Amino acid sequence: MSPLEDVVIVATIAGCMTGVGALPLLYTDRISHRVYDGSLGLAAGIMVGAAVFALVLPGLELGSPLEVVAGLLAGGGFLLAVNAVFPHLHLLFRGERVEGTKELDPAGEFPTAEDGAVTEPLRDGGDDLRRAALVGGTVTIHNVPEGLAVGIAFASGETALGIAIATAIAVQNVPDGFAMAVPAVRAGVSAPRTLFYTTLSGGVPEPIAAAIGFSLVAVVSGLFPLAAGFAAGAMIAVVFRELIPSSHGHGYADTATAAFVVGFALMLVVDTVLAV
Repeated sequence: MSPLEDVVIVATIAGCMTGVGALPLLYTDRISHRVYDGSLGLAAGIMVGAAVFALVLPGLELGSPLEVVAGLLAGGGFLLAVNAVFPHLHLLFRGERVEGTKELDPAGEFPTAEDGAVTEPLRDGGDDLRRAALVGGTVTIHNVPEGLAVGIAFASGETALGIAIATAIAVQNVPDGFAMAVPAVRAGVSAPRTLFYTTLSGGVPEPIAAAIGFSLVAVVSGLFPLAAGFAAGAMIAVVFRELIPSSHGHGYADTATAAFVVGFALMLVVDTVLAV
């Protein structure tokens, strides 16, 4: 197999780990806020750890601080810009939230409160397809930076680095998949379908993004520091824009914070063991 094929296979395996997070929902839908918030905190800690140890630090070793900082700013800005203009729907523990509403039908087919929370369920006939597309937009926005990170890491020529970040993302995708599956089941989606959709949520966009990231860095020499910073900036933006806010406000901020620290420490261990 070619190096690109290897990257796609690794990214697909890492992405499909989101389905593992949905497995508990096959047996029970009695999930507490504490568990849900803790899973988000754990995922956030692993993502930040992956961004720092597997992207920023290697980028600094192979390039200048200016290149990495420029990539960080570009990646974070890109994620926030896409989040603002690309219509997408967040499935929350209780209720839903539409964002990127400036691009929605001006007739207001998806009524929202001032904070972006959907005021009425989006489940009536013709709205089903639009709702599915909005959820798909959320999945794409969140998983593309992870796929880019895997592809960029492998393209650096450091196989151990690529394995380290792919492993970290695979581990992070388990609680991430769980966080996606809980509100889906509570919204009435059957457990088997939730498992299927949750698996696809990581298994489709991540290998595509990994192939793009790998190809860009492999073709353009010296691009790794900038590209690594870009992926890291986008991942950190996802954490602070989505995961941390969603894990707070329910009375279990301490649980989410402790899980974040555990996730960060776990990524340090993964990076130390694999990137040797």
